[in-house]
Amino acid sequence: MPTAAETPVGSTVLFVDDESMSRKWFARAFGDEFNILTSASADEALAVLRGHEEIAVLVTDYRMPQQDGMKLLRAVQRDHRHVIRLLATAYAEKDVAIAAVNQGRVLRILEKPLDEASTRDALREAVALHRAQAMERALNEGRLTALRETLGFLAHELNTPLATVRGLVGTLASRYVRPAPGEEPGIARITEHRAGEVLAALESAERRALYCQSLVSTFVQSARDAYPGVAPQTVSGSSLVDALLDEFPFENSERSWVSRDIEHDFQLPGRRDLLYLVLCTLAKNALQALRGHAAPRLHIRVGRELEVGGPVRACIRFEDNGPGIPPQVLARLTREPVTTRAQSGGNGMGLMFCRRVMESIGGSIAVDSVLGAGTKVSLYFKTT
Repeated sequence: MPTAAETPVGSTVLFVDDESMSRKWFARAFGDEFNILTSASADEALAVLRGHEEIAVLVTDYRMPQQDGMKLLRAVQRDHRHVIRLLATAYAEKDVAIAAVNQGRVLRILEKPLDEASTRDALREAVALHRAQAMERALNEGRLTALRETLGFLAHELNTPLATVRGLVGTLASRYVRPAPGEEPGIARITEHRAGEVLAALESAERRALYCQSLVSTFVQSARDAYPGVAPQTVSGSSLVDALLDEFPFENSERSWVSRDIEHDFQLPGRRDLLYLVLCTLAKNALQALRGHAAPRLHIRVGRELEVGGPVRACIRFEDNGPGIPPQVLARLTREPVTTRAQSGGNGMGLMFCRRVMESIGGSIAVDSVLGAGTKVSLYFKTT
């Protein structure tokens, strides 16, 4: 029988039969290829299943004292759905076969006495099916994790501008002057502490509302694109950067800080919604770092760059002349939730989210920074 180190993952088989000689033969016949566990009864088999999560396949006899194999199959179908089930019986009447398929969800019915060659083929098929299903479960779990992270990050991105809009509206409401008795209706009066602040507040609220709307509409379009038969939409690096510059809620003169340069355009792989959210995250980080700087500048470049330790790849680069990032923070920035803006609501999840999105499409992200001399964030894409 192979050792645990020699046995491939997902090749453990539990054989259940009340006959001792049958159990010994099965272990000896198939122990060269599979990790074989045996049980003498249904109750014993259920106890083994509870203690061995690595079991991939169950082969059970039909006729056993106390509890027959069909009852065991039903219990496994209910409590251990990932285990592939086979039924071995010398009593392969029509009703037994129908019950095995309908109630026990068996992959195969093996006729006793077991033929070694056909049983080995059935075990290989069952193990292969178990591995395929395990891989599919892992992929689905990964997709669900990514979806939860994306929705959480999207909610965070929407929450900040919406909270600002709510604050601005609340401020305006508090400045509203109720009309005096007998005053002509239809005229609203709002006090200002300084000239133009009401209009500035309304414009700021509008910009943030439009930004939220752009994020939502982007994800709605991706949901539509997911339907079968819908031609996937492609987006270029330049058009995504242009959308960012048109829709991002820049404060005051922040838009004048930003320049963009298209040296070599390319089609972006992956979903537009996630990539747009990545670019919004990088723009927000850079602009927040630049606030208070004497001569703020953010340059966005679309082109081709030599990736550190790799080939020349399509790249979107954000480069600012801000304060830079301390080395101890820089070393952990895309791997751990660290932030230099905790006092202003930063949670350190932004660059981690960006890294996961880029890795999911075969790309990467690199952050270079010199304290006091700015930061450069490069998005490298795998394009065809």
